[in-house]
Amino acid sequence: MSDEELMTQVRNGFGEMLGVLFDRYHVPLFNFYLRLTGDRPMSEDLVQEVFFRILKYRHSYRADTAFRAWMYQIARNARMDHLRKRRPETSLEADMSPVIEPPDTAQQSQEAALLHRALLHISEDKREVLVLSRFQDLKYEEIAQLLGCEVGTVKTRVHRALQELRQIFHQLESGKPLQARGPLGTRPSSGSVQ
Repeated sequence: MSDEELMTQVRNGFGEMLGVLFDRYHVPLFNFYLRLTGDRPMSEDLVQEVFFRILKYRHSYRADTAFRAWMYQIARNARMDHLRKRRPETSLEADMSPVIEPPDTAQQSQEAALLHRALLHISEDKREVLVLSRFQDLKYEEIAQLLGCEVGTVKTRVHRALQELRQIFHQLESGKPLQARGPLGTRPSSGSVQ
């Protein structure tokens, strides 16, 4: 049964179908949050919050809407609400180890850890679009719908984020010092908007 069919059943009062959606998406959502925040306990709490909100707002789901896009919009809103409540009291250098599918070799493990560190050093907007496109496997059209922009804009943002991630990864790999960062891993403002 498709995600959309399951969510339609949840909307129509068959709450037990939410368990099937939870089984499908709790790990991807956890990874989404972990890659954005680096905080395991917060990520676990946010996953629970998303499924609570899915149940609470089930009547707002439209059958012609892609479930994943709708769910990730709820996920983004839950994270933003959480951040507003507890503005930055945590460090982004928290636990960034992969959740599932551990690498086969020590070198792959080191590269994965380095990649996650690099991911935390790019701006939050770039990190989010990369996580959605590369780790959560959302299509550009879904991301555009989620972010309220054009598909071309998403492609540009992903491209720029990948360039910056690659640069930071190589700096970390070579042991070169990174530029100073502002709160939440963002670079200090240089007056330009991307």
